[in-house]
Amino acid sequence: MSNLTLQAGLTAVITGAGSGFGLELARLAAKKGLKLVLTDVQQDALDAAVAELEGAGAEVAALRGDVSRAEDVQALADLCMERFGAPHIVVNNAGVAHGGLIWEHTQRDWEWVLGVNLFGVIHGVRIFTPLMLAAAQKDPKWQGHIVNVASMAGLLNSPNMGAYNVSKHAVVSLSETLYQDLSLVTEQVHASVLCPYFVPTGIHLSHRNRPAELRSEGEPTPSQMIAQAMSTKAVTSGKVTAADTAALVYDAIESGKFYIYTHPQALGMVQTRLEDVVQGRNPTDPFAGKPEIGQQLRQALREAMAKQG
Repeated sequence: MSNLTLQAGLTAVITGAGSGFGLELARLAAKKGLKLVLTDVQQDALDAAVAELEGAGAEVAALRGDVSRAEDVQALADLCMERFGAPHIVVNNAGVAHGGLIWEHTQRDWEWVLGVNLFGVIHGVRIFTPLMLAAAQKDPKWQGHIVNVASMAGLLNSPNMGAYNVSKHAVVSLSETLYQDLSLVTEQVHASVLCPYFVPTGIHLSHRNRPAELRSEGEPTPSQMIAQAMSTKAVTSGKVTAADTAALVYDAIESGKFYIYTHPQALGMVQTRLEDVVQGRNPTDPFAGKPEIGQQLRQALREAMAKQG
């Protein structure tokens, strides 16, 4: 298996490129001389990213879009083909976060989270993979790589984060299947999945771009407010940066590495979960290592439910 070597002149498509991982991936790609095709749902953030990257000398094509909409991802692919041809790298990065007790998620909550986190990746894989395979068939030296951004939440099931967990587990499954399916038909296009833990990216602020038609009716529930507070604290206190993560992604592309972890120390919890599965044990308490956090969460939720009841 030959891997993709990053070099000037290659083209990278990055979704969610206005902030967080997407912006840092674009910055590092620009430094390496790659041509960029970018999208983000937030127009001003996308405009700022394009101005910065073009100012640094990068060739950039950009289009505001919502990755949950198939037509927006298709328009991005059309722009890429028109400007630069088939992309060598596609990073399906755009994502949103939403927490709370799983039965309290509304239909709109599910549609928003799964629309961006899962269908955004589905559309990216469905639309861009055939373009990459066609380019590979035309040129035996052509190499391509698809990176799907999941989360450690795709390998664990932290409580009070149901919709997010479901979406990210699906992305891990999709990515593993993509890896296997590609290996059946080509040696020239490969795949990876990024499973970051807590990295300061701004994802805890993703509600700012939630479409009006998918906003929840009524006020957030106590569990949702607790989840938001915990997410904000965990994300903003992360020591591994989005720039560090971008470097890990490109290293993985060049080395042909499938699983990309920002916090390998968290894999102990993944191992425990998988041992639960294999041995048929009931799920291990996710707070076994930090019982005081689990006790605080239980107490807060039970007090909130008592007030509601």
